[in-house]
Amino acid sequence: MCPRLKLLALETSSEYCSAALLVNGEALQRLERAGQRHSELLLPMVQGLLAEAGLPLGALDALACAVGPGSFTGLRIATAVAQGLAFGADLPVIPVGTLEALAAGAQAPRVIACLDARMGEVYAAAYEMHEGVLPCALQAPRVCAPVALRLPAGDQWIGCGSGFARHGEALASVLGALDQVRPDSVPEARWVAGLAAARFAAGERHPPEALAPVYLRDKVALTRAER
Repeated sequence: MCPRLKLLALETSSEYCSAALLVNGEALQRLERAGQRHSELLLPMVQGLLAEAGLPLGALDALACAVGPGSFTGLRIATAVAQGLAFGADLPVIPVGTLEALAAGAQAPRVIACLDARMGEVYAAAYEMHEGVLPCALQAPRVCAPVALRLPAGDQWIGCGSGFARHGEALASVLGALDQVRPDSVPEARWVAGLAAARFAAGERHPPEALAPVYLRDKVALTRAER
């Protein structure tokens, strides 16, 4: 990681809204349960973090954003705000997967990251950690019924995310006994910042227009007949 890196990260893919500012290896974060108020909360969070650190936006090296999967509206808010800030300050951007950030936050050797996708489905991926916190996908992010998931080989599996809160019984029936389940875990901007910092150090940079939400599906709600 670049020791003097200054990076702002945004995360709005769940009912929580968060922003984090990574400066010289230390992360400052604002996190709040937003409901439907992400658009109201996000920019004040950013302004508060920059003021606390005594930095103008143009002094940053890059912006990072969790691009999904997750709430369609939330993803659009984060990517739009990140693009606007990056264009205005002429900064590169680094997209980070929501499930990757959730897995990084678990700080465990192997993680099943699982978010409630509504409509009886989950967003899920399985990760093995490298260097302690860098997720390597053993199962790529996908949207599926909870009973369609399977546990990869290996031990010391942790399950985290709202998928376990909503579909815990169904997931337990196919995943078996995990070492631990953390249904209250949410994606946080500080973990987005940490993953983005590692990629920045490896030379990754993108123009602002490259940011795009990763939805995994196009359908927002069930039809009347499907319900």
